[in-house]
Amino acid sequence: MNEHPNRQTVMDYARDITEGRKIACAELKQAASRFLNDLNDPQWDFRYDDAEFVIRIVEETIVHVKGTKTGQPFRLEPWEMFIGYNLAGFYIAGTDERRFKEAFIFIPRKNGKTPFAAALVWAFSLLDRRTASGAYIIANRLDRALESFDFLVKNIRYMGEAEEFHILDSNAEHSISREFIGADGSLNGSIVIQALANNSQFADGINGNLILLDEIHAYRKPDDYLIYKDAMKAYVNKLLIGITTAGKNINSFCYGRLQLCQKILSGAVRDDQYFVFICKADDPDDYTNPVEHEKANPNYGVTIRPQDIMADALQAMADPKSRNNFLNKSLNIYTNAANAYFDLAEVQASDELYAWTEDDLAKLPVTWIGGADLSVMHDLTAATLYGEYTYDDGGGKKTVGIVVSHGFMPVTQAQKKADEDEIPFFWWKDEGWLTLCNGDTVDYGDVVKQFQAWRTAGFKIKTVAFDKYKSRDFVRMMKAAGFRMENGDQQYWKKSEAFRYTEKKIKERTFYYVHNKAYEYCIGNVKAVEDPDERMRYEKVDSDHRMDLFDAGIIACKEYIIQQDRQTKIDNWF
Repeated sequence: MNEHPNRQTVMDYARDITEGRKIACAELKQAASRFLNDLNDPQWDFRYDDAEFVIRIVEETIVHVKGTKTGQPFRLEPWEMFIGYNLAGFYIAGTDERRFKEAFIFIPRKNGKTPFAAALVWAFSLLDRRTASGAYIIANRLDRALESFDFLVKNIRYMGEAEEFHILDSNAEHSISREFIGADGSLNGSIVIQALANNSQFADGINGNLILLDEIHAYRKPDDYLIYKDAMKAYVNKLLIGITTAGKNINSFCYGRLQLCQKILSGAVRDDQYFVFICKADDPDDYTNPVEHEKANPNYGVTIRPQDIMADALQAMADPKSRNNFLNKSLNIYTNAANAYFDLAEVQASDELYAWTEDDLAKLPVTWIGGADLSVMHDLTAATLYGEYTYDDGGGKKTVGIVVSHGFMPVTQAQKKADEDEIPFFWWKDEGWLTLCNGDTVDYGDVVKQFQAWRTAGFKIKTVAFDKYKSRDFVRMMKAAGFRMENGDQQYWKKSEAFRYTEKKIKERTFYYVHNKAYEYCIGNVKAVEDPDERMRYEKVDSDHRMDLFDAGIIACKEYIIQQDRQTKIDNWF
């Protein structure tokens, strides 16, 4: 009898990917290579018994509860076995400590993500029952967490085991628990599985060794994820699983985590405790190619019917408005990443080279130019300063372009826009990057106060550029506060040089925005095209995104260039 009946399936799956017999995206090829290489790495032991336990528990106790397969055994696909094998099998050599403490599973919708995730929680809870396993299923909304919870409850009832488990399913609590009693009557382990809505305010009360975080693309700030990681510190064998599809915000925690995990797979970053499984299209521009469909969807030909996804692709080609939705949900592509002009990783790499605080910058011998991008009444408004600082970094002189920025939003609109457009206004406010104005409209007086605060802090502000449209009251208040004002025309051809200048600074790694994530969000939402005269016309990638802090920075940068021209007596051709 074969003690490890699924071993060959998993090995064949990994080898078929690495040797090109199975279609896979670049990241999945890297994951398969990592697995095969690590099997031969002496720092790891691989326990096939534990890996097989996870597979066997799922396939022998779990059934389908929906659709035509209702009541049939839940047979895992090779990719699901691959995940289970990795997470359960690897141990630090010579110890009883499992290697992987964290997992990132990134797959499109309709690939059976929810029941598979629930089955993993079930299997690992039973695997760790002897150490009193505590598991949590957490989603951004309670109803999403309850999908996995209800799947497990129905399975327990289908097994005829409902009397053996204590099931609470009320408004107060959604939990499954059981104590396992040995033949001699002694306690032989226990499990608790609880479903919760994501709420970082109450996460301090969580104490578990297994946490499943579903749809982390909807998490608005790092704390929504990292607080759960901190809640597991007391455990040696712990596992935090983040499982998600692509979102639409490349400035989100999830997109940053995707970038980190891609670096882990490529070898650019080493993290031996992080398991990564990514399925996405390699070339989103080739979205009608069935090869790209198969790369993105591990259940291609199973729950993803080739003819259906091709029909959706052709519809997306005929209807440009639905294209982003297809790329996002079916090919697992962050859609504003596909449309954005700037490479956010490149922008971040430049910013990370510098560590000045605003207090540090205020003390530097820099002349600053202000820029303001004002909303008509109740949307995001931006104030910025732009300046350049030259210093010797040991290898010669370096001149850094610096943007200091701050946003403004009416408090009555912030919650609505945060929910509708997935913009973390309240996190920005907590971090000091945004002011929530009292009332239903932006108070230009708050914008004036921000420029005054910068000046008081020590910033030497020479002038502030503005768009004369919708700025009459603001300009009056600024002049009354003693600021020199300059009309910063908004025609794209007049801002094109400042756009190119900023782009050049980014590529030279001499651009710094003080680690301001609100500014990072805005620059990540810029799309641009060249006109016939090679001038850049830019706008936001979608109507529900914002780029105001970036635009205010361009206004200030444009005026900075003009002021430099005046100082050197060069004709102002802007």
